[in-house]
Amino acid sequence: MKSINSPQELQKIREEIVGRRNPEKPCIAITSGTSARAYGSEKVIETLRAELEKQGLTEKIDIRVTGGQGFDEREPLVIIYPQDILYQRVKPEDIAEIISETLLRNKIIDRLLYTDPKTGEKIVHKNNIPFYKMQTPLIFGNNSNIDPTSIEDYLAIGGYSSLAKVLTEFTPEQVIDIIKKSGLRGRGGGGFPTGIKWESCRAAHGDKHYVICNADEGDPGAYMDRGLLEGNPHSILEGMMIGAYAIGSDEGYVYVRHEYPLASENVELSIEQLRECGLLGEGILGTGLNFDIKVSGGGGAFVCGESTALMASLEGKAGEPRAKHIHTVESGLWDKPTDLNNVETWANVPLIINKGADWYRDIGTEKSKGTKIFSLVGKVNNTGLVEVPMGMTINDIVYEIGGGVPNGRELKAVQTGGPSGGAIPASLMDIPVDYDKLKEVGSMMGSGGMIVMDDKTCMVDIARYFMNFLKDESCGKCTTCREGTRRMYEVLDAITQGEGKEGDIELLEELSWIVAEGSLCALGQTAPNPVLSTIRYFRDEYEAHIKGKHCPAGVCKALITYSIDEEACTGCGACKKACPVEAIMGEKKELHKIDPDKCIRCGACIAVCNFDAVKVV
Repeated sequence: MKSINSPQELQKIREEIVGRRNPEKPCIAITSGTSARAYGSEKVIETLRAELEKQGLTEKIDIRVTGGQGFDEREPLVIIYPQDILYQRVKPEDIAEIISETLLRNKIIDRLLYTDPKTGEKIVHKNNIPFYKMQTPLIFGNNSNIDPTSIEDYLAIGGYSSLAKVLTEFTPEQVIDIIKKSGLRGRGGGGFPTGIKWESCRAAHGDKHYVICNADEGDPGAYMDRGLLEGNPHSILEGMMIGAYAIGSDEGYVYVRHEYPLASENVELSIEQLRECGLLGEGILGTGLNFDIKVSGGGGAFVCGESTALMASLEGKAGEPRAKHIHTVESGLWDKPTDLNNVETWANVPLIINKGADWYRDIGTEKSKGTKIFSLVGKVNNTGLVEVPMGMTINDIVYEIGGGVPNGRELKAVQTGGPSGGAIPASLMDIPVDYDKLKEVGSMMGSGGMIVMDDKTCMVDIARYFMNFLKDESCGKCTTCREGTRRMYEVLDAITQGEGKEGDIELLEELSWIVAEGSLCALGQTAPNPVLSTIRYFRDEYEAHIKGKHCPAGVCKALITYSIDEEACTGCGACKKACPVEAIMGEKKELHKIDPDKCIRCGACIAVCNFDAVKVV
């Protein structure tokens, strides 16, 4: 693409791109983010290209390779435009039929449609599928409209018009005022007002200011940032450029989690495209804005998602946090004023500039504006990324969008906010999801992880799992965090092993206070949340483990035994065949029994029994 030297040239090129495109021309969009690739999307794309060439249709039908569109449970997705037909779990062998039947004969292939589990209805159009129907995809929605490797696609949907607008119509102070009025809060965990952070950074003394995009999401089960970076990297880069203009920065960094190779690749390619057409570098769009962006790989540690640890890592030091008596907006990267926001926060900025602060304020709740992308995972039928207005209830997210809990099981709890968040019980599923409400019930928004748990989940074991993660991810700088999280894990592990004793619950509560109050950064300060929330709402489970030496959920192996129900057992032999240690005895068509001394409680017998004869006691 030729160099773009002014807002007028940008608009002219956009019009040329749109003018070359026929919205009525058939187009097959195939998702190919990390999730889709895990299900074989690259082979599907290869087969599609070959089949179109074979049938001489390459010029008549467009192909658009997109990032993920959220519905990861059903990948790879194929969407046919302009009809908006969605096919799910598409395989290479389906391609020839899709071309011959749907594209050439306009016939629907029923077996590839989504089936509503509640009604049994086959749903043709994407936006009628319950997973998408209740979402408000302001940020994530454009993933379906663009190839993330094409700057032309982003320009065609209005990309960089927000940047042109601020450079020609607003002063930096006016841009900051718009962001403040919008009510945008940081989406990385703390929820700090973005406009106030920008204002403080601009006012800070220093000959150099930096902007950073934090894409180092390390929460188990969370991948919202990955989805945006893979599917629409230019939206993040445009947000950073607007932020750079507002605070007076000429240099920015995208700090990407090391385990996100495709995200890094797409961001780096997008930066190169911007440099080639003059939208990064000196005198952007013929104005006084000089700005460039570099990509840096993450340090491979969960704590590097914390602002000061991230900046230390960028400087080539160990990723350790520092005390925040001096804020990073005053002394951050290389001791210069630095503004750090996460991926989702930056992606909101162009929308707010284009549509206005009042438009944004109308979405969400009184103190939590806009939408939020959640990673909906765990014991839920429809896993994936969902974008909803702040204030939607957890119940609606899990049951209406997520399709409820699989296999007819009951919802027990939902963990929000990642490993440092809290477990919210089923009795509180009607609370609106916003920063303040989640904090009231002992959890937090975090970056947006939402892990669904059913009635077969042991809450003591869940607390042990998260504490195991946090103790390993502690940088070790603070004694309270380094030793306290380890000691908390040891107590929890002992309880799940049947070695819990009176006073352990009180000890965990005391340790939680010490770790939270004595730690420098948010990792240590919030590390006790999963323990405190599970004690708060599921204390009876702790007491059952300690006093009764019993795991009510049947998860903790040291506290359960397996037996075979005499009335239900048919003597089929399936359990005996599956047992890896030959702990099951019995002849064919006779009652089988389990030797408790040999049984290792692996659960293989339960998994293969078709008669519900194997019981956990």
